[in-house]
Formats: sequence, C-alpha cells, structure tokens
Amino acid sequence: MFEKVLFPTDFSEHAQKNLECIGEIPGVREVTLLHVVDATHPSKLGWTHGPEIENAKIRLEEQKKRLESLGLKAGVKVDVITEGDIPRAILETADKEKASLIVMGARGRSRIQGLLLGSVSLNILRHARTHVLILRYNLALERFCPRIISKVLCPTDFSEPSEAALSFVKDLEGVGEVVLVHVVHRGETEEEIEANVKEAKKRLEDIGREASSAGLKVKTHVHVGSPPEEICSVAEEEDISLVAMGRHGKGWLRELLLGSTTHDVARNVKRPFLLVHTGDPYQPP
Repeated sequence: MFEKVLFPTDFSEHAQKNLECIGEIPGVREVTLLHVVDATHPSKLGWTHGPEIENAKIRLEEQKKRLESLGLKAGVKVDVITEGDIPRAILETADKEKASLIVMGARGRSRIQGLLLGSVSLNILRHARTHVLILRYNLALERFCPRIISKVLCPTDFSEPSEAALSFVKDLEGVGEVVLVHVVHRGETEEEIEANVKEAKKRLEDIGREASSAGLKVKTHVHVGSPPEEICSVAEEEDISLVAMGRHGKGWLRELLLGSTTHDVARNVKRPFLLVHTGDPYQPP
C-alpha cells in the first residue's frame, strides 16, 4: 500500500518529529527525503543559495542514516527551483518517483491563513495524484505514531469514492478498529431529518456488518449537523488515531478537486489525516 514514501522536509523540529513516524506506517520499504530550495527570487548579491544547498545535503544524509537504521531503504534529493513554487516541486517529485504516499506536516497556525493547515500542505492535498498523510505539528506524535492505524475514522456519504476509501482502509495490515460516521446535513422538516437518520443507520449497519465479517471491529455513528464539525467531534470523542477520507463524493465531497468537507476536516481535525487517492495513481483526476 505505502511501499514508497516521499517525505518533503524543511528541517524544522516538527518535520523531524514527523520523520520518526514513518517507521510506524504499515508496509513502508523505501523513503525519498526531499528538500526544496526556493531560488525564485534573485538576490541583489547574486547567487546566495550555495551554503543552503550544501547544508541541506548534509542534513538529508543524516536523516537517511536514521531511516536506514530502522531497516528502510532511503534516498535523498535537493531540488533547487528558479520558477514555479514549492508545492509544484513536491508534486513533480512524487510523480517522478511514483511515490505511493506523501507524508507532510501541517504548519498552519492562523485561522485566517488556511485555518490549521499550511498553504503547502493544502496545495498538496488539492492536487496530489497519490495518497497523502498529514501529521499535525502540534500533536503529541509519540502517542499517535505507534498506533497510527489502530483506530481509523472513515466518514462516508455513501458515494463510490467514500466506499473505495473504506475498502482501502480495510485492506491495511494491522487496522484494529474502524469507526464509521455519516452526518445528515439536509432535511426540510423534523420528520424528514428523522427519516434520513433512520436510513443512514441502516446503511451504516449493513456496511459495518460486511466489514465485521472480514474480521474488523466496527463502530458506527450517525450525527445531524455540519459534516466537518461532526466528523472532527467524533474523532475527538472516539480518540481516533487516523482520519481517512476520499477526495470526491456525491454529497459532501464533490466540490473542486478536493471536496469541501474533506478540505475542512483536513484543515481542522486534531488527528493524523489520510487523504485516500481513489483514482488511478498518476493519472489525471
């Protein structure tokens, strides 16, 4: 599933903590460490990026040795860009390396500037053609990493993409428990809302029964309200170790390249977040 990982790093303290998580991700065999040097704004002093490039190479080699000590194959890449931007450089490297997973931190701190998700991470989520794992900079990662797939929350709007995301999670080796949640967010009357809740409970029970027959422990939730808010609430209530969502759907997830609910959950949830790429890797969406 996640045999080949791309790990972009800015060498921050948070990035270092995220690196320590990679060995806990099931199935990882090879990691490409990437640092992007932004040389798109020439200095009046001329080329001044030499020391930064050399320092990046040294630090990447140190991180490579750390990964190799964990039994992983590791490679390093310093990409110096003179045009474009950092997200594009990361995505191009992911395409070239055919990475099966991009692991990134979320550095956003202002609710005005992309809420709790940094702009680089948000752009990767919007345009990646493979799976993306976002690790919060402010999480106690030492608590989440060793059990990152022990209790996975899978929101569903009963669309094919959300079903595909659930199927992907069920196939992950070592999943302990799957929590299913559907949020009823439409209804003109109390009777209509209640009918939608009843129908959702039945559909979730059917999905849960099928997953249980495959040997998984399953729990279901049906909530009424705003899908992003309710999903984040369930993640906290259930002490979820990972939230996994698909990119598109018929109801919540259909807007733009990254559905509005997926987008909002990724920006706000205080847990590791996995965007499951449900299409063909490296094919246009």
